[in-house]
Amino acid sequence: MNGRIETREEIIEDIKYVARVFGRDFVIAFSGGMDSTAAALLCAEVVGKDHVELAHVVYGPYTYNNSLKIVSEFAETYGFKLTLLKNLDQEKIWKYGPSCNMCTKKVKMGTVLEYAKGRIVVTGSNSSDTWGQTGLRVFNGMYAPLGDVGKEEIRKILESYGVQIRRIGEHATREGCKLKHLLKPMTNPSFHGQATAIANEMVLQYFPAGNEIANVKIIGPLSKNIAIINVKPFREEVYDLAKKLQEIDVISEVIVADKPLILTIVANPSIYRVDESRFWIVEGKLKPEFAVPIKVEWHESKNNKLRTFHVVEVREWTTYETEKEEYWANYNRNLDIISKIKCSCSMPSATRVTLTK
Repeated sequence: MNGRIETREEIIEDIKYVARVFGRDFVIAFSGGMDSTAAALLCAEVVGKDHVELAHVVYGPYTYNNSLKIVSEFAETYGFKLTLLKNLDQEKIWKYGPSCNMCTKKVKMGTVLEYAKGRIVVTGSNSSDTWGQTGLRVFNGMYAPLGDVGKEEIRKILESYGVQIRRIGEHATREGCKLKHLLKPMTNPSFHGQATAIANEMVLQYFPAGNEIANVKIIGPLSKNIAIINVKPFREEVYDLAKKLQEIDVISEVIVADKPLILTIVANPSIYRVDESRFWIVEGKLKPEFAVPIKVEWHESKNNKLRTFHVVEVREWTTYETEKEEYWANYNRNLDIISKIKCSCSMPSATRVTLTK
């Protein structure tokens, strides 16, 4: 089908068309979040639940504990077949610096595509992520029925099915992988990886509900794990969490994000020398997940093993009061720019589709 597909009725017709062309057996790359849940329900309405399989990739210690419970209960409640697929290759990718795009392409989507064995893989990608830039709904073995719609339309679709999304990770409306909060290379999984896995599970034990943000960023030199606790709205119990985190062997220092901060970042030249790349990391990735205003000081990395970036230091932003007017003016202006960039973890894969009968 040509043109934009935006209404629920148009999406249903598009799914019917894809089922005729590529086969009626769909595998949903299922995270348990609002996007993949809406995609699963829409596909099941068209081809029936017997032809829809949910495939959830488990990342070992980097999967939130309640993730498996939530996806399993959804599958049981709504009558879907659920398959759990384990892949720990994130550790190989993160060895050279944070890389959500690469993880999504190779670990999440790559794992599901391999398992699907030629069946069309349905993703929850939509107009708020990089899939929207392709202008395609079927691309290299994957199908994005929500490719032309945004978050508000997806919420309305879920409401039409009477489904409420349960919180999995660090954000009230977003599922998550704990590793996204490791803002440095993971050269030693038992040190760097363990710190982010433990800290980001513990923060949800202290603040299980009612959070706009609840995460712990792990930064610092490779020899030192500095934990930055981000909880919004702020609660005094965060200081109790800080004491508990300080007792963990793999965490060297704990900082509570209760005042504006300055982050020092070293980056691969391919990022450092490109204004758009630095802009996206700060405005699109870091600021939305910090509980306080942040300012970034950039440095070009001389380490040729660093493929992305590394947050090496943090300190209080002592001049914030004199700079806050300019900060918030820029922040509000950049919100509109970010919405047009449509960049996120959801990058299409390069694996081709095999037609099914």
